[in-house]
Parts: sequence; structure tokens; C-alpha cells
Amino acid sequence: MQVRSAVIPAAGMGTRFLPATKAVPKELLPIGDSPALQYVIDEALGTGIDHIVMVSSRDKPAIESYFEPMPELVESLEAKGKADVAERIRSIGRDWRVSVVYQDSPRGLGHAVGCAREAVGDEPFAVLLPDEIMGDSSLLAQMNAVCLDTGGSVVALKQVPRDEVSAYGVVAPGGPVDADGVVPLTGMVEKPPADEAPSDMIIIGRYVLTPDVFDEIAALTPGAGGELQLTDALLAQAERAPFHGVLSGIARHDTGTPLGFLTAAIEIILRDPDLGPGLREFLATLEP
Repeated sequence: MQVRSAVIPAAGMGTRFLPATKAVPKELLPIGDSPALQYVIDEALGTGIDHIVMVSSRDKPAIESYFEPMPELVESLEAKGKADVAERIRSIGRDWRVSVVYQDSPRGLGHAVGCAREAVGDEPFAVLLPDEIMGDSSLLAQMNAVCLDTGGSVVALKQVPRDEVSAYGVVAPGGPVDADGVVPLTGMVEKPPADEAPSDMIIIGRYVLTPDVFDEIAALTPGAGGELQLTDALLAQAERAPFHGVLSGIARHDTGTPLGFLTAAIEIILRDPDLGPGLREFLATLEP
């Protein structure tokens, strides 16, 4: 079985980016000539996923508009000799499909994922938080394989200094990390005090989940901040079924703040063969 669906929670209003996000969803802010969201979608497509489920808000119609065909624009670009740009626009949603579902109230990540239940169906699926852009698809591809091999859910992990763990969800390992970075997990705790944390491994924004997580989400009661916490649903899974983490050193960009978005954009564009040389030349002219 192939993991075919990827859920991208994008209903938040991007308050850290106001006033820009008053008009433009944070997920559509550009990195070069592509919206940040497209980088996350491309990561999913690179693993063979062919169904993108956007969990959006009715206050963000531009998200849905991004996926709508625009034949008049494509024809206009082709008439002007801009065939490459026309093809990029035509390809959005052409060889993969998009479902847009709505989270009508901000009730937490667990609730957002639960909103995708009908669109996903009874199959394993990925969850990609759009505030994080990965360097390539390799981590997600490995997580897909671990899920299918073990029959259980998988989370992406990163090691951080012990004095930083209290800001994150921290996992409890049930054994050593193997040569491929895979580790069995027995539990997890949200934002523990540093001296009570079960490890120095935190959960980052990539998940591959078995569909029974939807039942766990449906049974949740409000946790921290009155929200339905995805971590609580994952903990319930880990207590009764195989559950693993994948520790990876993949390049990871946190775009959740304006400064993080800016630095991510610079690093990503520096690697772009078309835009990178010009940006590098410009940066060299700046005073140290």
C-alpha cells in the first residue's frame, strides 16, 4: 500500500505576519517565484503522494483559488511566448488532485487533522505542517516506508539541547535509535519541564499516521489552551500499537515567524540555479 494522501493544515490566520496576512494567506507568501505552500506540496509529491488535502478557513478563499484552473491566463502567457510559466501554472493540480476542507473554528491541530477524515478515508496518510519546509522529500519517504513496514504511526524527530525541550512535544523512546535513525516510541509529552523530559528528541512538523488516529481524535477532550491536541491522540496510539520516530538531519526551515521566513527564503533561493547567483552577488555587496 502506498501513502497517497497528505493533509496540510492551513486554517490559521497568520497573526505574526499581520498586516500582510490581512489580504494574503501566509502559506501563499512567495519564496522566489513560488508560494511557500508549493514547496511543501512538492515535498509530498516527491514521495508518490497524489492527493493533497488542504485544511483551510472560509476566511482564506485565496487558498482554494490557488488550485483553480486559469485557462485564460495560460493562453495569454503562451501567446506572449512565456511557455515555461504557462506550463507551471497548468501543472498545478493536473497530475495530482486537491481536496479543500474547512476548519470553521480554531480548536487545535488535532481538530484540524480530524477535519480531513472524510477526504482521507481509511488509509495511512501524511500530515505536513506548512510552517516547516524541508530540504527534500527523503525524510517523508522514509517515514512512509516505516509506517507501511510496521503498521503503525510515525513522527519526525529532531534532537535539541536539553534546555530547549520545554518548548516542544518530546518523545519517550522504547529502545535505541537504529542506524537509519528509526526509534520505537512508547509515549510523548507536550512541553515538559527540562528535568522531567523523557528524552532530548522533539517532534517536528511531519507525521505519517494510520487512519485509526481519527477515532482517537474524535474521543479527545480539550487540553492545553482549550484545544484538541494531536499529541494526545498520538499518545493513545503509542500506548496500544507500534509507534516509531525517525530522527533525521535533513535541512529544515522554520517559516513560522517573519525572520524565520526571511532566512528560509534566502537559504532556499541561494540554492536556486536561476536566482541564486544574482542573490549571492547582491549579498556580497552588503556591508558586514
